[in-house]
Amino acid sequence: MMRSLTAATLLLYLPSTLAAGLYSKGSPVLQVSGTDYQSLIANSNHTSILEFYAPWCGHCKNLQPAYEKAAKSLAGLAKVAAVNCDDELNKPFCGGMDVKGFPTLKIVRPGKKAGKPAVEEYQGPRTAKGIVDAVIDKIPNHVTRLKDGEYEAWVGEGGVKAILFSDKGTVSALLKALAIDFLGSIKVAQIRDKETQTAAKMGVTKFPTFMILTSADAEPIIYSGELKKEPMVAFLSKVATPNPDPAPKKSKSKKASSTKKDSAKSSKASSSFSKASASHESAESASSAATQTTETLEDMNPPTESPEPIVEKQKPVALPDIAPPITSLPEGLSLQQKCLNTKSGTCILALMSEDMTQFDQGTGNDPTTEVVGALSEIHAKHEAAKRNLFPFYQLPSTNSQATALRTRLSLGRDIQLVAVNGKRGWYRHYISTDYSHNALETWIDEIRMGDGAKSRLPEGLIVPVEELPAAPVETKEPVASKPSSGGSMADQLKEQMPKGMDFEFEELDDEVYEKLMADASARAAQPTAEAETTSEEPLVEDVKADGHDEL
Repeated sequence: MMRSLTAATLLLYLPSTLAAGLYSKGSPVLQVSGTDYQSLIANSNHTSILEFYAPWCGHCKNLQPAYEKAAKSLAGLAKVAAVNCDDELNKPFCGGMDVKGFPTLKIVRPGKKAGKPAVEEYQGPRTAKGIVDAVIDKIPNHVTRLKDGEYEAWVGEGGVKAILFSDKGTVSALLKALAIDFLGSIKVAQIRDKETQTAAKMGVTKFPTFMILTSADAEPIIYSGELKKEPMVAFLSKVATPNPDPAPKKSKSKKASSTKKDSAKSSKASSSFSKASASHESAESASSAATQTTETLEDMNPPTESPEPIVEKQKPVALPDIAPPITSLPEGLSLQQKCLNTKSGTCILALMSEDMTQFDQGTGNDPTTEVVGALSEIHAKHEAAKRNLFPFYQLPSTNSQATALRTRLSLGRDIQLVAVNGKRGWYRHYISTDYSHNALETWIDEIRMGDGAKSRLPEGLIVPVEELPAAPVETKEPVASKPSSGGSMADQLKEQMPKGMDFEFEELDDEVYEKLMADASARAAQPTAEAETTSEEPLVEDVKADGHDEL
């Protein structure tokens, strides 16, 4: 009897490796450890949210019902996972992920490189709806939104296609998830009901209608089931195999030196995290009933890289083509000639920050570089697909009209994104701080498709086109098949002129140029009474947010 009592007593002093977590095996929340994080989360094509918790934490217990409810809502769309940081095996991982309090929530979304996801801390409300909305907003969008004039070219690219004809303006999380599941094997598009020519050609009379095209000339295969993930995956699986998730494991051994370094790093992180966790647990037991807020741990190390990185021998790969940067307009007159006049169409304008010192901290988090890079990639993508997309421009802080835009539209001094249409007199401001490729492409797609709310441009920003000097004629470079015979630029241009025709260069002196610039600025600052009235279309009303479970 004494021996049995002693054994039972010893169980109380076993390491917390055997401590049970908050979530049972039947929970919709995925259980993740430091050893399988890379394969289950980091290597996944899907967005995930990860909770770092301790079983004794009162705040974690308060969050548990909402977190499990969010997991049920996001089933099939994104991963909802949890890590028990009280487990000895997970302490190095939690320390390396810069966990400073329980619970800590981090959203993990696929990066440009496989296995190198973007990780950001979730700071929103600790409710099921708040978590679901934040995760859905981070789901990558591989769905192409098509207009009538773009359908033929897209179908003509070849390959298997899946098309959703919808009466909704935004792309649902369900369609995004399907596009991820079949990424690389089926191209997915959405066409709105107002694109009547394409709908009539495909015989679509009701919305939504989901179909498969195995080739440009093939008869469409119409889906007749429920608009839910599992049956739709089964439908698409008739023509292609969905991507495995997690991806198959690669068996490669690490180098000895790398293993020693990783072991030392893990040991240090585990030791520091154990001390902080023990201090936190002691404070937790001494405190009163917890409220649903984040508790702060003490004596944590500065942020480090994710522990135990998988180091693989890299094979030489072909570098992807770098998209050419979007055009810069350094002068106010050039901006007026292209975007701020009564005949100009839609332009996307990236106003560069007026205070660049905040980005010179060596952190690598430069919104300017991120925005210009993302816009350049999006524009190059549409050009490659031969879509007639509106122009994108970057405006340095020295551009006088960029300064006028900031003042009249009440924009901040940091980097700003604005879509303007001079002919119709509207603008749309990008108010989010998420400058990822996915977020910017979604915003541009809304403008391209005519969705979302627009605001009226203040008077005085748009100049009558008749009052502007003619824009300089852009000359194209000589075609490669007809090499020039050398000489000056004038000689090379003369070779391209018809016989019997000639031209001369005339250079403007500084005084004439400055006068032109001053006149243009004065006209922009004072609205004229003789400005022509243009027919203006009604502004688009706000688009209501779609439900997460509907297409």
